[in-house]
Amino acid sequence: MIKLFVGLGNPGPEYDATRHNAGFWWVDALARELKVSLSMDRGYHGLMARTTVQGNTVWLLEPQTFMNLSGKSVGALARFFKIQPDEILVAHDELDIVPGEVKLKFGGSHAGHNGLRDIHAQLGTGDYWRLRLGVGHPGVKSEVVNWVLKKPSLDHRIAIDQCIDRSMKALPHLLAGEMDKATMLIHTSKPPRPKPQRPVAEATVVPAEPPPRSDA
Repeated sequence: MIKLFVGLGNPGPEYDATRHNAGFWWVDALARELKVSLSMDRGYHGLMARTTVQGNTVWLLEPQTFMNLSGKSVGALARFFKIQPDEILVAHDELDIVPGEVKLKFGGSHAGHNGLRDIHAQLGTGDYWRLRLGVGHPGVKSEVVNWVLKKPSLDHRIAIDQCIDRSMKALPHLLAGEMDKATMLIHTSKPPRPKPQRPVAEATVVPAEPPPRSDA
């Protein structure tokens, strides 16, 4: 079962709505679902909440160390409470998935994600769960840093928020350790088809009436 839910992002209001903070958005939604409030815990370098679900203790964590030091926070909490890597789920932004889709994955490389890279280093393994929240790709590698530190378009933000809401339906399975069922539910939750946009009719230009003649 998942005992520690981690959302990745950067602290500070200037980063709140940027793509790199999608993991924070997911843990915020989880906190609402579990009716808990996150508060700063300097011992674990992050915003943390602790609750009990069906007799099991569950932790929520948003590292406040900046993305490239996320592992400092995750490692500190996991070591203190003896939480094993396979009992950790990390929600993060994913360039290789389109906005509105989310994928659950166990293990693998950090694929260049700085938050995952540091968690790998601090845990000494990549064998933990990741919830990959699609934010799309700018199409050019050199634009990636700029892309993740900018706000998504309104359509993309709505799509991301909707996929976060849908993924919450898998929470009972994640808490019960039924990862196959959670994966199936998360991966088969397809975003609704966008409505076809009607072409905007061209405005008809009505010629102005000529001014009345004033015959002397």
